[in-house]
Amino acid sequence: MKRREFVEKLGIGSAGIAAAAALAGTRVSAAAAKQHDHGAETDGPLAQATVSFGQWKLPLNRFTAAPPPTANNHHLIPFVATIKAGGAVNFLISGLHNVLVYGEGTTLEELQAAVAADPAGTINPVAPGFGGFVDIPTNRLYRGLDPRTQTPDRAEAVTFAEKGTYLVVCGVLAHFNQGMHGFVKVV
Repeated sequence: MKRREFVEKLGIGSAGIAAAAALAGTRVSAAAAKQHDHGAETDGPLAQATVSFGQWKLPLNRFTAAPPPTANNHHLIPFVATIKAGGAVNFLISGLHNVLVYGEGTTLEELQAAVAADPAGTINPVAPGFGGFVDIPTNRLYRGLDPRTQTPDRAEAVTFAEKGTYLVVCGVLAHFNQGMHGFVKVV
């Protein structure tokens, strides 16, 4: 009996063999799964959300020169992004912005009061004319990349494991002072 006949008699067929081979080749050890959070499958309509973190205004020609600061608005769209626990938010960053995520219970007013009360302790001035960054580590869960070392367009994906409402602000001091913020609601 030929191999193909044997497999067909078992009722597997070539598609079943291909699927079994693919599954066998993609197994992850328990240690690797734990280290990289494999195995915690998140799927469905609330598995991820996209938040535009700053947007370019029209008209704008970015082909030949760096855009002026006034070419960008300082909004998070949507203002409230909703995902389920274990899901991710993809922050699509346009312009000079720094993503800061604060845990449950932190308010924008608390952060603004901290900046106003002690600017030398909460702001890192970087160069004359820049203004600096908000650096308040209390209850901060995520601080994104330094925008001075990045291209003005990038993405940062952040996973939210626990249910709650998280405050998201721009850590560039001028944008923070303008109230650039939004929320991630994890259900």
